[in-house]
Amino acid sequence: MTRRRILQEGQSYTFRSYFEMPYEADEILAEFGYTLVRKRLDLPRSSRELERLDELRQRIDESLPLVSLSSETARRETLVAPALLEVARYCQCQVRIEYPLFVNNWLKGNLDYFLKHHQRLLVVEAKNDDLTRGFTQLAVELIAISEVEEGDIFYGSVTIGDAWRFGRLEKINQQILQDISLYRIPDDLEDLIRILVGIVD
Repeated sequence: MTRRRILQEGQSYTFRSYFEMPYEADEILAEFGYTLVRKRLDLPRSSRELERLDELRQRIDESLPLVSLSSETARRETLVAPALLEVARYCQCQVRIEYPLFVNNWLKGNLDYFLKHHQRLLVVEAKNDDLTRGFTQLAVELIAISEVEEGDIFYGSVTIGDAWRFGRLEKINQQILQDISLYRIPDDLEDLIRILVGIVD
């Protein structure tokens, strides 16, 4: 039995297109030769001293009662950007925001956040409300990054601001691993920052 084709030759798709498709993530990833595995991931975690973590937690705790998180922009500015800027400060790396990437007509668009430190990198896709379809978009972005960056393992995260889910691309196995765990801000802030720093550093 032949697998039905989702992507059409001659058509153009942005990363956002994959978020909007009605298909399951495993069906979309199969178009690129990847399989999807959902499991609990053993993610890198930094053991270094996070000397400004309390300050970040206090800033977020004070901001949450004052901001309505009903839009993607509000979530990004209140929860996502402060966390990633803190990670960049610990790792001394650049945060690229709305980072343009073009591989081909099926792999193109902007990455919401892209952090790179030497050969370690992290892609973060921020969404307003849908982690499931957001993960599909993130997975395709990881495939695109794996086409232009050196390495066999690539990490990413999809977030709706107060909840984060991680994924790992394994190029040799042609697998995308989706973590079944969720990390929440502010409750899991330390664990989340340790994972983000562990990935990038």
